Amino acid sequence: MEITVAHLRRGQKGIIKEFSGDIIPIKLLELGCLPGNEVEMVQVAPLKDPIYINVNGSHIAIRRKMALLIALDIVDEATEL
Repeated sequence: MEITVAHLRRGQKGIIKEFSGDIIPIKLLELGCLPGNEVEMVQVAPLKDPIYINVNGSHIAIRRKMALLIALDIVDEATEL
């Protein structure tokens, strides 16, 4: 199973690997949702939609459907220290 932004837990980080879908809004790309950038899960709304993430210092709210299209490599906190 591929890990996506939608699978992150609060405070967990990942590096964007690729986009599974062909349709990624230009606004997300402009805000830094590009392969190689780090994403941190900030918060998930009570009904699990939208999802709030931090990318390059910008807090972005995205729909769960879109978060499922952004594949990640999980950042291991133990190796960061």
